[in-house]
Amino acid sequence: MAKRNDPLNPDPGFLSFWRERHLCTLTTLRPDGTPHVVPVGVTYDPEAGLARVITNRHSAKVGHVRAAAATDGGARVAVCQVDGRRWATLEGRAEISAEPERVAEAVRRYTERYERVPAPNPDRVVIEIALTRATGNG
Repeated sequence: MAKRNDPLNPDPGFLSFWRERHLCTLTTLRPDGTPHVVPVGVTYDPEAGLARVITNRHSAKVGHVRAAAATDGGARVAVCQVDGRRWATLEGRAEISAEPERVAEAVRRYTERYERVPAPNPDRVVIEIALTRATGNG
């Protein structure tokens, strides 16, 4: 059974699971309302109330977030990770940032969690998800 967590004050087990190295998925909605699910690296920052995904500014996921933000006050998205029977989902409203400090912070956190420095990318942006819900069985 799924357990709800406060995304800003998660229980230790939930947070620990998000500190482990796992491939995740990001779900955005296309303009026609159908889900677009892609593999990503995600970092979770409960102190800031954010999940972050680094990506290329030209990706479909960035386009979906921008389109929803323009019409819906912010794109509703979810990120999820699974490890056997353990799983965890973070939900919230996403926005795109190309601000160098925010992108650098996202890269720093990615490097810490995934233990590798991503290749340089002049088109890199960060999807920042303002968290509203956290569920899981981790």
